[in-house]
Amino acid sequence: MSALSYTEAVGVGLLQGVTELFPVSSLGHSILLPALLGGHWARDLNVAADNSPYLSVLVGLHLATAAALVVYFRRDWARVVGGLISSVRNRRIETPAEKLAWLLVVGTIPVGIVGLALEHFLRTVMGRPVPVAIFLTLNGLVLYITERLRQGGGGRHRAGHEPAPGDEHLEADELSDRRLAQLTFRHAALIGAAQILALFPGISRSGSTISAGILRGLGHEDAARFAFLLATPVIGAAALLKMPELFGPAGNGIHGQLLAGSVAAFAAGYVAVAFLTKYFETRSLTPFAVYCTLAGLGGLAYLTVA
Repeated sequence: MSALSYTEAVGVGLLQGVTELFPVSSLGHSILLPALLGGHWARDLNVAADNSPYLSVLVGLHLATAAALVVYFRRDWARVVGGLISSVRNRRIETPAEKLAWLLVVGTIPVGIVGLALEHFLRTVMGRPVPVAIFLTLNGLVLYITERLRQGGGGRHRAGHEPAPGDEHLEADELSDRRLAQLTFRHAALIGAAQILALFPGISRSGSTISAGILRGLGHEDAARFAFLLATPVIGAAALLKMPELFGPAGNGIHGQLLAGSVAAFAAGYVAVAFLTKYFETRSLTPFAVYCTLAGLGGLAYLTVA
């Protein structure tokens, strides 16, 4: 009998696709929600259980979310890949696309190194409902503090939302990429390093990087775009590393469920990123901060009292 039903796979896929991009922690929700539901959901969807395929399934679903990001930001990625190739070929960085490409490379290095060393330990040892509820609460507090600092001038606001002379013909995504290219490599490394916090279940990858970007002077829209671009290679690479496990003993009997969950994760991820890129043009992190704080405290109270 399979350890993962189709209903569970599709439900987890939809949940993962949305919460990976919303600043609310996909892994935190994927651990906490089954525990709160109880029954077979808590039994089948437990990353800390011995020989459980659930963690591998969750990371495998990330590949679908990464694919959704690539499809949505295909114009950006075409420029980034072209910029990377031309900069290597010419051995210099001249254009905004070339600069952005190397900013993404630099921003990916810190979490890549730490993730390889500590990901499994943190996600299995800390991947229990009570610690997750605590980290989700902390995630909400980080988002709230970020907005307070930004409103109080703690984040250095960067000018540049007005097009420079000669840029009037550019599309909004090209203008955003040009603003991002004004970041220094040090700032890219610091923003990228914020993804390390997401190794703790309950801390959001997108929330951490968006917060770091805002505190380095980016507007909400540009901070979110940079966070989504940074997340793509990281979650894609992590998923690819887990795929051999899913085609081995850990994946026995769940290949169909994984496919169904991946389709759901792709669709949910695409809708989520389309919504969030529009949302952050005019809105802030505050609603997500309130939600994470209340959900974390509510989950903690339920788990410790029950």
